[in-house]
Amino acid sequence: MAKSKLFRSTMIVSSMTMLSRILGLVRDMVLMGVFGAGGLMDAFLVAFKIPNFLRRLFAEGAFSQAFVPVLSEYKERFTLQEVQILISRTSGALLMILSMLTVVVMLASPWVITLFAPGFSDDPEKFNTATELLRLTFPYLLFISMTAFAGSILQSYGRFAAPAVAPVLLNLSMIAGALIFAPMFDKPIMALGYAVAIAGLLQFFIQLPQLYMQKLLVKPKIDFQHEGVRRILKLMLPAIFGVSVTQINLLLNTVLASLMITGSVSWLYAAERLTELPLGLIGVAIGTVILPSLSTSEAKKDDVSFRKTLDWAARLIIVVGMPAACALFVLSDVLMQTLFMRGEFALRDANMSGFALRSMAGGILGFMLIKIFAPAFFARQDTKTPVKIGIITVIANMIFSLIFVGIFYYFKLPLHGGLALATTAASFVNAGLLYYLLHKRDLFRFGPQWKKLFAQFGISSAVMVAALYMMLPYFPTHDTQWHRVFALLLICAVGAIVYAVVLLASGFRPRQLKHG
Repeated sequence: MAKSKLFRSTMIVSSMTMLSRILGLVRDMVLMGVFGAGGLMDAFLVAFKIPNFLRRLFAEGAFSQAFVPVLSEYKERFTLQEVQILISRTSGALLMILSMLTVVVMLASPWVITLFAPGFSDDPEKFNTATELLRLTFPYLLFISMTAFAGSILQSYGRFAAPAVAPVLLNLSMIAGALIFAPMFDKPIMALGYAVAIAGLLQFFIQLPQLYMQKLLVKPKIDFQHEGVRRILKLMLPAIFGVSVTQINLLLNTVLASLMITGSVSWLYAAERLTELPLGLIGVAIGTVILPSLSTSEAKKDDVSFRKTLDWAARLIIVVGMPAACALFVLSDVLMQTLFMRGEFALRDANMSGFALRSMAGGILGFMLIKIFAPAFFARQDTKTPVKIGIITVIANMIFSLIFVGIFYYFKLPLHGGLALATTAASFVNAGLLYYLLHKRDLFRFGPQWKKLFAQFGISSAVMVAALYMMLPYFPTHDTQWHRVFALLLICAVGAIVYAVVLLASGFRPRQLKHG
């Protein structure tokens, strides 16, 4: 992909992702309003998180990071026919592996729920509901993995719109399940399980026309001896751990939260959803766009282009990530009260979720940097380094969880906040180690010009935080939801304007965000 298209491609992915994230917030508002933050909602979130975790682990994580560099190399070195064969053999292997995994997990769902949510064993209704829901939601992994496979192909050919808009279908399907179909079920929460599975299938189908137009829609064939498939599997196995450390840490939080008071899983989920808004808007978008570009630069042995792409991505990440983290910290309670406090989701639930968000907000910048630092290694087909760092990070997260939960227990603070804070600390361990090795190998470093940039971003964020704190006392907490929405939008708009004005006054110019 030409360098001149990087920013445009990022904007396409970012805008589509923003649409998906907004609908995702609407979806969560609907779910929390209809089902609340009680035991049934906890059961669904665990049943949904398991295939969703594996999706990020296998499909959008390890598989994409292993497949895209190999596909980029085939594009550069071989004919279209050879590329088609690679796609055929890879899709066959992926289908076989995922189909077997899906059958096994559906049959063993009670044991899987016991493993991922041991605290549910003390509540038979919650445990049985989670088991039934897992059997419905787990096929989503098969469908969404094939969606990610198709999306990786299209992104390698510079087609970003269809893969980016696919998640919209999941949100629409779950909203329809909650509002339209849930009342038709004896156990309304079961409608969400069917909605998830159907959404995965729809997301895959909308990729097919673009693949056909690119002459890349080929019949799957199983051939594990194909050279490209063997390389992908070899790269993928260690990458499973390295690329998805954040998700592993969040899943560990779910396991521990299931042992805490009812509602803890839902409160952490609500906080995670809001941190994903800026992460998806910029972090995921840039990470998606730069991987094909970095892979192409590596295939051509163009180190200068490789470094410039990483530097450009880091500038975009920090100019958005730093103020986003600060804003989410300051506005945590306000955001939860505005977006989720309705129906079965009470003020206590909003405040508990806000507490988790404050603990998790600081990690947004760390999460974002991981999204651009990890692809730098995968583009060079180096999966061992992120795996080693991933092991260190998961161990660090476990240690941080024990320390922070112990501290929160001592000071009589909500324990789920300690889990959220552990995730934040672990994200910076992960990002810091990745950067250290990139610097050591002369692949990327924050050069002299970054001292001024960090000062500009930091001062602008600090002034914005002061402005937000000045407006908080006027927020209408006990007013109608529409009044709260209007007040929140006004506060966010003022904060964004203050940040932009101070940033421009400090000498920063938009042209500094241009690639190269």
